[in-house]
Amino acid sequence: MSTTQEPVSEPQNALLEATARTSPGDYVRNYLQRMKGGDMGALPIIIGLIVIAIIFQGQNEHFLTPRNFVNLIVQMAGITTIAIGLVFVLLLGEIDLSVGYVSAVAAVFLAMRLRPPDGWPWYAGIIGALLFAAAIGIVQGLFITKARLPSFIVTLAGLLVWNGVVLILIGTGGTVIIQDPVIIGIANAFLPHVWGWIVGVAAVAIFAYSKLRRWKRRQKRQVSSEPIAIVIFQIALVAVIMAAVVYVANLDRGVPFVGVLLLIFLAAFTYLADRTKFGRYVYAIGGNTESARRAGIPVDRIKTLVFMIASLMAGAGGIVLASRLRSVDTAAGGGNLLLMAIAAPVIGGTSLFGGHGRVISALLGALIIASIENGMGLLGLSAGAKFIITGLVLLVAVLVDAISRRGREQSGLG
Repeated sequence: MSTTQEPVSEPQNALLEATARTSPGDYVRNYLQRMKGGDMGALPIIIGLIVIAIIFQGQNEHFLTPRNFVNLIVQMAGITTIAIGLVFVLLLGEIDLSVGYVSAVAAVFLAMRLRPPDGWPWYAGIIGALLFAAAIGIVQGLFITKARLPSFIVTLAGLLVWNGVVLILIGTGGTVIIQDPVIIGIANAFLPHVWGWIVGVAAVAIFAYSKLRRWKRRQKRQVSSEPIAIVIFQIALVAVIMAAVVYVANLDRGVPFVGVLLLIFLAAFTYLADRTKFGRYVYAIGGNTESARRAGIPVDRIKTLVFMIASLMAGAGGIVLASRLRSVDTAAGGGNLLLMAIAAPVIGGTSLFGGHGRVISALLGALIIASIENGMGLLGLSAGAKFIITGLVLLVAVLVDAISRRGREQSGLG
């Protein structure tokens, strides 16, 4: 018995061809239309970075130097790592106030396990610390999903509990020194110049392969996609940015190893958010939890996994921060770490209201925050002034987010 496929009507065929073959001009017009509708993308970040560079370079000639640029990468690494995990929490429309002290717990656990004479190997210490942090996230996620408690309350309690755990673990010692050269090298090692170029070329090649493969698949399925000229332009832009980063870093000590680590985290979690069923579920839950539940999405399981990811990345960020300082003490996880970790994805464009944002927003927002912190440090501003300026930047970012959200709703973009 033969089967026949229903023919596609001429109007349908024309629609498919129109969506699959968007011209560069149409793409630019659509982009401008989205901007008018409130979807501004990375434009505020680009403008912000230009303004920051002009202001601080005008006040201190050392701001735009290779040495300060390399310092900036190292300084933003810990915050960015924690912020990557928080992007998923914010996409759900939730909050995690415990990540600062979860990062400290993981760092203290690692430092204490590495202490001679019978310390663990560095890899065992890292695995143990990350598993400990992930377990914390699972426990907090279960309280939120099973006991139906607000994430604000659960993670606020976690902030207090894990702060207490840090104080108990360190005790009266005050400071635990890290002596393992591998752990210290995470945030203090730099690639040889040749290897910096190799990593840069590899990163661009992976990005190009991913973009071209996605474009080809969408063309094959006759689904709306970016014009090939736009895809090539994006690849060329990333190549130029990567070449500039490697070139400037090589004028100083070279590309920091922790910068490569950030690229790996960024690529892995971007893939998780954009290309997997788990990522689609996160966006769906953040957009409308009840609709997602009715669609058969396991909401409680996804939420628990998201809080596990947040704590896992907090643990990784704590290790990076401990590596940079070569020690941990009773102040670990405190100060403005939580503020900056939450502010980074919000400033980078992730909505506080859930359902809108990208993983790269953690990197972009952390770059803004670290640039401001770095510039204020060069100018010798007081701690009070730093808090005021950082708070105002966060307020502006939330204001832009609220305005953009209203614009998207009015224009029907989400």
